[in-house]
Amino acid sequence: MREGSLDAPIRHPIDWNNPEYYDLNKIEDEMERVFDICHGCRRCFNLCDSFPTLFDMIDESETEEVDGLDKGEDYRKVVDLCTLCDMCFLTKCPYVPPHEFDLDFPHLMLRYRAAIRQQGEKNADAERLTHTDRNGKMAAPFAGIANWAAKTDNKLTRPIMESLAGIDRRVDLPSFESKPFTTQAKNNVPMVNTDAPAHGRKAVIYATCFVNYQQARTGTAARKVLAHNGVDTQVVYPGCCGMPKLEQGAVNEVAEQALKVVPVLLEWVDKGYDVISLTSSCSLMMKFEWPLILPENEQVKRLAQHVADIDEYMVDIAKKEGLAEGMNALDGGVTMHLSCHARAQNMGQKGAELLKYIPDTKIDVLERCSGHGGTFGVLKETFDAAVKVGKNTARAAKRNDNEYVASECPLAAKHILQVMDMEGAENIPDSAFHPIELMAKAYGL
Repeated sequence: MREGSLDAPIRHPIDWNNPEYYDLNKIEDEMERVFDICHGCRRCFNLCDSFPTLFDMIDESETEEVDGLDKGEDYRKVVDLCTLCDMCFLTKCPYVPPHEFDLDFPHLMLRYRAAIRQQGEKNADAERLTHTDRNGKMAAPFAGIANWAAKTDNKLTRPIMESLAGIDRRVDLPSFESKPFTTQAKNNVPMVNTDAPAHGRKAVIYATCFVNYQQARTGTAARKVLAHNGVDTQVVYPGCCGMPKLEQGAVNEVAEQALKVVPVLLEWVDKGYDVISLTSSCSLMMKFEWPLILPENEQVKRLAQHVADIDEYMVDIAKKEGLAEGMNALDGGVTMHLSCHARAQNMGQKGAELLKYIPDTKIDVLERCSGHGGTFGVLKETFDAAVKVGKNTARAAKRNDNEYVASECPLAAKHILQVMDMEGAENIPDSAFHPIELMAKAYGL
């Protein structure tokens, strides 16, 4: 047996249709095995709060070993602190498959959540947040009121939201669009630059729930940059990718979402269009998680081969055809945060690569977790842990003192700005950006 593995990590299909997948006794036995290996290694001590919590509990236990932990209460603490960022699996652990130890910590945490969910246990507050399409559609007609109520300085509504919905009153929440990006896109079709080197490419943009309902400016910027680079685009949004549901262990509901979205996007693939995702978590779901959840579905496999993250797609244009001219420097520099779900796509530092095509612009790269983790960074019970994990990233951004902060993950970027403020930073940008937005700004679009 090798001490560690240098082989590329591989993942097993998620066996969620097998009744044994939900057997809590077997899950706890596997957790004991995995925790014991982690205890003997501890390379992941600084990734998130799951690992230091686990190691502290072991060290403070009567035996100072994993067998000194309570399989109920103590194991649950570790599970609840995992954000499914995948960084332990992809960047730190030497014992992931094909190594004989066969560790997949995030998917083991997912399995535990799926098991307790099947037994009827759900986090009601988190559950409400996972209905992104419903929430976006309900908020749109009342966006002004909803955004007013969500402001952190609203002393009337935020305590009520915390009490009734479990949303920490300190969290800087994203606002809602009064018109979804899909609607805005119909009325604002950018003119395609026929002189661009990449003219002739066609792409369908999968809007993602966040861009569609809460940050349409990212989609607008992406369309403008693509059109300037000769790419004809269409915009579709059949529904959420299911990442919020995955965080809660609702694997069956993620499968339902995949089967809803895949046929719509494949219709465009069959017409010769590339598929572009605007949010890194959604790209990860379509490329990797859906094929593991539905490993026998050929349509899911085929779509995965045609999906690109927007930054990845633009870098591909730059390398193959070349980018259209016309970019100017961004004064003041950019702090580029590489989000965990962008890194988990195993495609390289595409956000940073993209920004480096902007001439004469200082780019500082942060390759640490923001701490947000979806619903993890919103709920009262986990907000403090999200801040704790994100402090080193925010402090690095504070030291960089750049004019712009960017991330492929919009929630991560927003969280970094908030923690920078909590850390006493003086020069905090008014807003964080997606890299494609900064490229649009460099083009003057």
